[in-house]
Amino acid sequence: MTSISRRAGRRLGAVVAGATAAALILSACTPAGEDGADEPGPTEAAEDTRAVDPDAIIEAGISYALGGSFDPMVASGAVTQAANWHTMEALVELDPVTREAYPGLATAMPTQVDDTTYEVDLREGAVFHDGSPVTSDDVVFSFERVMDPATGTFFAGFVSFIESVQTVDEDSVRITTKYPFSLVDERLSVVKIVPKAIVEADPEGFGALPTGTGPYRLVSAVPDDSIVFERFDDYTGTRPAQAAGMRWNLLSDAAARVTAMSSGTIHAMEDVPYIDIPTLESQVTVETAQSFGLLFAMFNTDKAPFDDPRVRQAFFYALDTEKIIDTGLLGNAAPATSFLPETHPNYSEASTVYTYDPEKAEALLAEAGVEDLSITLLTTDTGWVKEVAPLIKESLDAVGISTNLDIGQSAGQYTKVDAGDMDVMIAPGDPSVFGNDPDLLMRWWYGKNVWSDTRYRWSDTPEFAALTALLDEAVQLEGDEQQARWDEAFDLVSEEVPLYPILHRQLPTAWDDDRLVGFRPVAMTGLSFLDVGVAAE
Repeated sequence: MTSISRRAGRRLGAVVAGATAAALILSACTPAGEDGADEPGPTEAAEDTRAVDPDAIIEAGISYALGGSFDPMVASGAVTQAANWHTMEALVELDPVTREAYPGLATAMPTQVDDTTYEVDLREGAVFHDGSPVTSDDVVFSFERVMDPATGTFFAGFVSFIESVQTVDEDSVRITTKYPFSLVDERLSVVKIVPKAIVEADPEGFGALPTGTGPYRLVSAVPDDSIVFERFDDYTGTRPAQAAGMRWNLLSDAAARVTAMSSGTIHAMEDVPYIDIPTLESQVTVETAQSFGLLFAMFNTDKAPFDDPRVRQAFFYALDTEKIIDTGLLGNAAPATSFLPETHPNYSEASTVYTYDPEKAEALLAEAGVEDLSITLLTTDTGWVKEVAPLIKESLDAVGISTNLDIGQSAGQYTKVDAGDMDVMIAPGDPSVFGNDPDLLMRWWYGKNVWSDTRYRWSDTPEFAALTALLDEAVQLEGDEQQARWDEAFDLVSEEVPLYPILHRQLPTAWDDDRLVGFRPVAMTGLSFLDVGVAAE
């Protein structure tokens, strides 16, 4: 799952800590119930007995630009999402590393009263960053603003199973679902609890510098410069800040991040350029983790010949994915063998796996009656995507699909897509920052939303209806029965491929484990400094 390189001469304790961390990450890939754990809890950090400096500032190098609001009802950017891990809390949280659910603002995991009723007690003494107490009214307000169709937040789809959230008393709430739903614990993490009075008084100000209950408080956020946090001393949860504050340096330039890491200016950096891994791993710790994050191909299924699944399948069989990964990504990806990567706890190999088979691609095109196919292949200008786009074109050209590359900024490319001006698009995506269950991940792209309606335009097909029925049934089941329905869903999309992964990317993170205590990388965009401190001198 991971490959780890450490500088020569590491202290033995750090090596043991790294081994323990790897074991914990692997445990996250074990299906629930197989490890004997009765009650999931927050991440148990790899044992590291070094003292931390409570007055230290954690310095980080962030690769993505800051944009949009921090308001957790609308925050969808990579930077704002990661920042909110540290400043906001839901009733139940998902650990950024293991992706296991644990009590956040709740005293304990939700108590199930009956098939559709849950009760949650709030953590005693919990206060917002302004010192005001967290009440059940704040909880109800937080859920209702996300569930309200008028707000237009895409998070509403993640909690559409909820019928209502009501106060029981000042410190507890009752959650009623529309039907039995097996993923309640995981999905409650979507809704961060916010202070009703502050949000209603100044929603824009709240979005710029939000007030939460997390172990850190946001002090400032300056695009193209930095995000500054300070420790929240009145935090009452299980994951108090181990440093006086953090400064996230916004270094979208890869060379600047690498220089900052090499020089010791920062303690950790995300998104290590693949070409710089050998250099950095001789100086600091570099770990490459398999992520869900994928490169997908998406077709305009309203437009011939892409309305024929055989043509869409031919596209995938034409791709020399191993060459694309080895040459374009220097080996830092895994070919898709299903919608989920093989490291995901709910992975199942799909009924159709696309290996490199140009003869089969040509045969499928001939069977579909397609000759002299010429396409415009849209792609975003994301750095690593630009590296693989010419290799994809090379594969397609080789089977007679004359391919013209159209590389541009993401917003502009999706404007073309939404207008129907698309043959095929390749682009990156990773909704796992919002949750990790198969239902959420699949409905991000295969739900009744902008993707299925106006992008790949497949929502009016019998196959889409069948997929929806499978997903609707799965969330009301558990265990093997639930997995069986998800497996059927994986098989269906592998055969129809209106939008489907080509590969799942690996994410390299670098950090100085002589200076950081308890740090572990995450298998998605972002850095987590929960339970992390700077070693005392």
